[in-house]
Amino acid sequence: MILTENKFQVDEQKIVIFGAGKIGRSFIGQLFGTAGYKIVFVDIDRNLVDLLNSRKCYKVVTKSEIEEIIEIGNVSAIWADDFDAVSESVSTAGILAVSVGKNAVEKVIPMIAAGLQLRNERFPGHPLDIIIAENMISGGDFMKEKLLKNLPPEFQFNKMTGLVETSIGKMVPIMSGTDLEKDPLQVFAEPYNTLILDKKGFRNPIPKIKGLAPKENIKAWVDRKAFIHNLGHATAAYYGHYLHHDAVFMYEVLADTKVLNFTRDVMMQSADILLVAYPDDFSAVDIEEHIEDLLSRFSNIYLKDTVFRVGHDLCRKLSSDDRFMGAVKLGINHGKPYDKILRAMSYGFFFRVVDENGSFFKYDIVLLDALYSDFENTLVEYLGFSRESDSGIISELKKYMNHINM
Repeated sequence: MILTENKFQVDEQKIVIFGAGKIGRSFIGQLFGTAGYKIVFVDIDRNLVDLLNSRKCYKVVTKSEIEEIIEIGNVSAIWADDFDAVSESVSTAGILAVSVGKNAVEKVIPMIAAGLQLRNERFPGHPLDIIIAENMISGGDFMKEKLLKNLPPEFQFNKMTGLVETSIGKMVPIMSGTDLEKDPLQVFAEPYNTLILDKKGFRNPIPKIKGLAPKENIKAWVDRKAFIHNLGHATAAYYGHYLHHDAVFMYEVLADTKVLNFTRDVMMQSADILLVAYPDDFSAVDIEEHIEDLLSRFSNIYLKDTVFRVGHDLCRKLSSDDRFMGAVKLGINHGKPYDKILRAMSYGFFFRVVDENGSFFKYDIVLLDALYSDFENTLVEYLGFSRESDSGIISELKKYMNHINM
């Protein structure tokens, strides 16, 4: 009898990444690829999948005073429509990551669930950790709910599945058509490459990879990302555009000390709220140093991050549970002032910016036109405000908008 190698074996050095986009390639792929992992991307873009399989590598170009080109090798890809191939690869993965965008997460759930079932049949007692590389609030709860609907009742989910929430802090600019034509697989990014993740979410030992930063209280760090980083970035884009309508890049608007100082003041007001909400996780010194580092990164002239990229998608960024209103509600809960945050948010009501092709993000224009037609109803219908419980905030925002518009 000739023994043959069983092809169904867990490869501890293989990561399957759902989403071969900017974060998938420049952040998760770079972290694990430079650590020697085999990278398997899953993506809906057939051309991208074919190109990755043809080259078996891609380049990450870090944009700073000293440009660095990092080649990520040992790469392959699977077309997302190939359900069997995807679930098969999931079943033998050492670890998983999801980076498809908040609105597409639900679409990959059935494939992940099928892979988990195959894995459980072939390797009982061998859990799989899933890194949720998305800017999602309570991403773990969301994924668990959706996965359980696709798994049999007897599946021991908590034992066999680790859901690892993250705080995604890496900035990746929109690349020009010229750069993409030159190399469709290359991706530009800032040098920052630290992935903050939930230490408690893992079921297996945490990979010993440079750049992974496990935290005990991931909620504190997710809130820091939303209410310091995201809030500050959007503030600079909205106020910067208000003062400099023709500016294209973030470094241009932040060269104005009015924009820089206002952005810092807004971030510091939010920091005061976070320090009260999470006294065991942050110190005033640490958070102030973080803000100064962010302002420097926002102003990176080599990254060429655009005002459009940072500010567009107003229905999400101005919504009742995102960066501005999330910080405001946390401030209300802890009795802290939030006036500067509301004022910064109000500049978003004047954000009419085009991309490199001269096109508006169409949903932004729909929202802005609706605001001028019926302010209160737009905040309720488009942004998820409560007509009753948020009535005071709505009135304050209306006053700020009218004052700015004078």
